[in-house]
Amino acid sequence: MQLPVLNNTPSHAEHEAKGGCEASSCGTSENQMDSLPDSIREKVQNHPCYSEDAHHYFARMHVAVAPACNIQCHYCNRKYDCSNESRPGVVSEVLTPDQAVKKTMAVAANIPQMTVLGIAGPGDPLANPERTFETFRRLSLEAPDIKLCVSTNGLALPESVEELAKHNIDHVTITINCVDPEIGAKIYPWIFWNNKRIKGVKGAKILIAQQQKGLEMLIAKGILVKVNSVMIPGVNDQHLAEVSRVVKAKGAFLHNVMPLISEPEHGTFYGVMGQRGPTPDELQDLQDSCSGDMNMMRHCRQCRADAVGMLGEDRGDEFTLDKIEVMEIDYEAAMEKRKVIHLAIQAEMDSKRLEKAEKAQQQKQKPRLTTRPVLMAVATSGQGVINLHFGHAKEFLIYEASPDGVRFISHRKADQYCAGDTSCGDGETTLQVTIRALAGCEAVLCSKVGYEPWEMLEAAGIAPNGEHAMEPIEEAVLAVYKEMATAGKLDAKPEAIRANA
Repeated sequence: MQLPVLNNTPSHAEHEAKGGCEASSCGTSENQMDSLPDSIREKVQNHPCYSEDAHHYFARMHVAVAPACNIQCHYCNRKYDCSNESRPGVVSEVLTPDQAVKKTMAVAANIPQMTVLGIAGPGDPLANPERTFETFRRLSLEAPDIKLCVSTNGLALPESVEELAKHNIDHVTITINCVDPEIGAKIYPWIFWNNKRIKGVKGAKILIAQQQKGLEMLIAKGILVKVNSVMIPGVNDQHLAEVSRVVKAKGAFLHNVMPLISEPEHGTFYGVMGQRGPTPDELQDLQDSCSGDMNMMRHCRQCRADAVGMLGEDRGDEFTLDKIEVMEIDYEAAMEKRKVIHLAIQAEMDSKRLEKAEKAQQQKQKPRLTTRPVLMAVATSGQGVINLHFGHAKEFLIYEASPDGVRFISHRKADQYCAGDTSCGDGETTLQVTIRALAGCEAVLCSKVGYEPWEMLEAAGIAPNGEHAMEPIEEAVLAVYKEMATAGKLDAKPEAIRANA
């Protein structure tokens, strides 16, 4: 199964060296969805994890029915009954299949734009096959309009492919951090295989073989595969381009290179040992270098195993088991409402996609700028527009404007580990931490900015902008970029701007 390459974007370093993109290699002039075969477009157009467009409109949820895991990763520490951390492997409550179905139906009724149900832990779903497949079996009968997904480390994948296909699961995510057992031994201390704990290179070799076999089997079944990889500086960062090449050649649809989460307070091996995560520039450079071979996902939020709501938000506290018990829901009416809302959202997305394509075509006829690319941060609560106050943003979407258009780069969290505007740890306030998280950006676009953050942003070399409230993100970013070019603000070298930030 050979899929089209949607993005052939040069790296961040190449951007700076060339002063922009080659004429046809980046930006939004060609809509990614338009280049997909109809069969694939149908599967991803309302899937927030597989479509960057869809994540502005549709919600997802995870149900935590899989507590056991069959491998140990140096970056993982599963935590139960935990509501304070937002990362994979963390849950507030582990559910039975019955509880998971009940929770899914309650969320579907109350969040009608929820289209996707995934099982991603807190262990590995395929190491808990009875609980996982019972949940899928029930939901495929009781909520047929919800897409079903699974995320796995791949060790038990080959023997599970037939069962996955039986439940009409057409999206599977495999975490593949390497294709070299020597590197794998540095990431996985052991696997549990055939009732034995196997360590080091030997264990990593088995895991890699199972992952690749499972990937090939899924593609043969026509199931879309997204590959997740954790970028670990000094361990696999120089190797992930090879991973991307291998999985793309075997038919994987999307590659999601994620930054290592390694804060010591999470208690992981890497965190305790001081292994750092990548900087935003390092992550972007790697994603760009891989994008020549593979479609890259850049909007991943590394969600909890019980996340609920839009990407970037978590409404799990609204749907705890005790709260669901007292909800009065007319499920028949709720399901009809879901149909109406889904059709309306899809119509809006199609209209915007067509409008964007028309504007991109018009833009091709205009003189091309020769200015360098610029990173901008955007505050949004969804729908693809700038609609959030700077002070209310818990994350910012990062876009790059260049002579060839606008492309989404990543997101950056704005809140800190200890919440509130009080000193903690290094003595920084929430506002200072937020501004530091935007380093490298030259502008921040939001619906409104207060006086204090305005002054601090300017002092950090980041231009605050509240003039494009409720406008489409990419149009506003391009407009600000052109204003900066006209004002001669794009003459300074980006290295100098990064240093000032």
